[in-house]
Amino acid sequence: MIKNNNLKYTFFILLIFLSNPIISQNDLLGEIDYVNEDYKVGLSAFKAHKIINGQSTKQSRKKELFLYVAHRFGSINGGIKTLFGLDIANTKIEMFYGLSDNFQVGFSRESLKKTYTINFKNKITSQESNFPLNISIYNSFNYNSSDFLAPGVDLSFSQRSLFLSQLLISNRVSEKLSFQLTPSFVKRNYNEERILFENGEVVFENGVPVFTTFDREYNYALGLGASYKINKRTALNLEYFANLNRVENSPNSDAISIGIDIETGGHVFQLIFSNTQSIDDVSVILDAEGDWTKRHIFFGFNILRIF
Repeated sequence: MIKNNNLKYTFFILLIFLSNPIISQNDLLGEIDYVNEDYKVGLSAFKAHKIINGQSTKQSRKKELFLYVAHRFGSINGGIKTLFGLDIANTKIEMFYGLSDNFQVGFSRESLKKTYTINFKNKITSQESNFPLNISIYNSFNYNSSDFLAPGVDLSFSQRSLFLSQLLISNRVSEKLSFQLTPSFVKRNYNEERILFENGEVVFENGVPVFTTFDREYNYALGLGASYKINKRTALNLEYFANLNRVENSPNSDAISIGIDIETGGHVFQLIFSNTQSIDDVSVILDAEGDWTKRHIFFGFNILRIF
């Protein structure tokens, strides 16, 4: 009975993702099938709604519904004991819907920090032959519902809430190359205090451990993204988020990610290597856990599907 149910569920999921392949293929491939100077007129600078972890200027048009599934495994430096991180997983499921050609709404939930997000993306301008930039505004409200945010502390709804605002500015420089600049602002309503360590030892003052705050209430970051189209269906992406006012003793680092987009008609698959396992909007920008120099890198993938 269990085996039969599993087969039914598997068949149902495959049916959803494979349904209407011709319609979906025309929708997505239509945006990248261009000749001569067409790349300058009304075409998205990126294949997917996200360059890798962060938002791109691409968004859903009116009545378009996209399903976004993201998966990040554990650090590859876990070696064979964790099958290079494959034993550990973080999952995010998100949906984007175009209320109009210029306004998109989204909802998501991530498993690592149990973060719920409501987001909005508003297209301001599109790259045309006489205007060189795609410009959008992205805002999200994020709610961290995890128990380990502040163990033993009864946090209010407001303290668990985080706010993100971004200006997305992209340019399709040529038929193959696109760039994006993403100034970002994050407001945290709760800043966790932790015991201060120096050289691996707890710092004491008058016999009492010293606590310090590793987070700021107001945070400023700058994102840089690039995409190079290898061929009609494949692109190489790079992404970097610099935290401009990180506290000096923060254990986190700037997020650096490399990804490959693979276009398969109605789907875009993104294969990813990054130094952040978190996928929620705020953690990606501010709280990268890993370090490329120490092989503390996380493999993962995104799947984007149009309905």
